Amino acid sequence: MSEVVGALPARPALLSFLGGVGTVTGSKFLLESDHARILLDCGLFQGFADLRRRDWERMARDAADIRAVVLTHAHLDHCGYLPRLVRAGFRGPVLSTTHTAQLAEIVLRDSARLQIEASRHANEYGWSKHRPARPLYDESDVERALAFFDPVPLGQEVDVIAGSRLTFHRAGHILGSAWARLRLEDGHTVVTSGDLGRPGHPLLLPPDPFYGSDVLLVESTYGDRRHDEGPDRSRFASTIARTIARNGTVVIPAFALDRTEVVLSELTRLRDAGTLPRSVPVYVDSPMALAALDVYRAALRDRSAELRPEIIDRGDAALSPEPFLAARTVQESIDISDTSGPAFIVSSAGMATGGRVLHHLRRLLPDARNTVVIVGFAAAGTRARDLVDGTPVLKMFGEYVPVRAEIADVPHFSAHADADQVISWLRGAPAPHTTYLVHGEPEASMALRDRIDGELGWTAVVPRSGEAVLVR
Repeated sequence: MSEVVGALPARPALLSFLGGVGTVTGSKFLLESDHARILLDCGLFQGFADLRRRDWERMARDAADIRAVVLTHAHLDHCGYLPRLVRAGFRGPVLSTTHTAQLAEIVLRDSARLQIEASRHANEYGWSKHRPARPLYDESDVERALAFFDPVPLGQEVDVIAGSRLTFHRAGHILGSAWARLRLEDGHTVVTSGDLGRPGHPLLLPPDPFYGSDVLLVESTYGDRRHDEGPDRSRFASTIARTIARNGTVVIPAFALDRTEVVLSELTRLRDAGTLPRSVPVYVDSPMALAALDVYRAALRDRSAELRPEIIDRGDAALSPEPFLAARTVQESIDISDTSGPAFIVSSAGMATGGRVLHHLRRLLPDARNTVVIVGFAAAGTRARDLVDGTPVLKMFGEYVPVRAEIADVPHFSAHADADQVISWLRGAPAPHTTYLVHGEPEASMALRDRIDGELGWTAVVPRSGEAVLVR
């Protein structure tokens, strides 16, 4: 009789860090097993030119070989590369929560539009070194990408592919955000935190508790910092009062997703308290932000389990600091420039890397009566970071604009957990085999690594870009 040879044991899965390492942009983490390749997040690189150039490079793996994408939330640095991935041949499901799918549609359509507009402007005025300048992707790529979305309910374990199972848990960062737990066919588990919200988020409930995994990827955006909400709120209120007193305009470059809603809720509070006079109009100048606001308001009406009960009870009034004026069209945006007297302008993009806010900054920065408020994390290499760092001039549309306006940095509006809050989220869970610090600038990632090692006694590592490790 011939000898029966048993099946070979499955090889350990491989985890590769293709983005979101050493930077807060471009999050992409690839899981490869004998049966499947699964991409955790599919973000766009932003900031410094050498980072943005990586969006144009071919990925380390063939897009057609990736069987599924898992999206933790709808911010551009986590979902913005998806149309490019589809253009390169990806044809698998894109798994996300329902609200993430709704918001990602808004984000990706807007991203394509902005890229096309920037390319046209560069070609018309010759400020790009590329001849001709082209967008990374266009509307047709976005439409193809949207067709692959497959929403998954929070808390429900579902099949991804070939025996791998996925569960989304509430992350409290933006509406729809989730931390993701993957159980692979060999029984090992991998958790990616995505972006974790702070427990004091004014609209959203805090993240669901972490309960352990073999491998953990945890964000470290504020790994070396602590939010100081009380003083920040007071500074924000006094900044507004000071600007209004000198007949100036406050402009806030705000992310269209969640940050705009958080700012509006704070302005509503200040309006109710009398700090923000009802004679001062509040403009939201961003079609993308207004579309996202519609999703948040629908979630309020549906009494979403992600939202705080007290916010649900207030309904639309929680996000409407009347008089509240929406600038949806280009002409309505232009008309804001003709207003006289104090005003409040909330406009995207949050890091001032593009969008309508650039036109407001170009007009308002040279006047010392005005104020620019940076309301969250400003990544290195972005205009928002340059303003926080005190630049005397800011380059946009091929020219340098003098910075004479007051610049206020108010990070308490950030939707990211700080270092203490990340440690609290981890504390009490069984130690993973390895914890990887991702989605952070180097100093922040290393600081949080040291705290996890020192306070929790866990094996914590700051991976290198492009590095691959075994899942044990």
